[in-house]
Amino acid sequence: MEFREQQAIYVQIADYICENILLKKWLPNDRILSIRELAVELQVNPNTVTRAYDFLQSRDIIQNKRGIGYFVNEDAEQAILVYRKEQFVQHELPVLFRNMYLLNIEVEELEVQFEKYKEENFKK
Repeated sequence: MEFREQQAIYVQIADYICENILLKKWLPNDRILSIRELAVELQVNPNTVTRAYDFLQSRDIIQNKRGIGYFVNEDAEQAILVYRKEQFVQHELPVLFRNMYLLNIEVEELEVQFEKYKEENFKK
């Protein structure tokens, strides 16, 4: 995993976990990697993974079953969508809108590109 400088590493790890859940790699009630396992896999300090797991637990995305491990919550996907949409609207959409304005790009142009992107990247 390549980390970006603009965002805390624990948040990027949390986003990585959320993406795996949204992509259905980890389903509700699935056990996820332990803190140590994920730290080794991502080559980060276990304390950073602990912070990411705490962050996800506070948003009801994962839960810790003491002595057993961490698991994806039943409603994790919905919780992720609420959180990620909020983040997108607050942080990424303003940048997109500014660029659209500066480049004189209309919403209809983006719609065509978005459909093409979905077709190329998310065929089932």
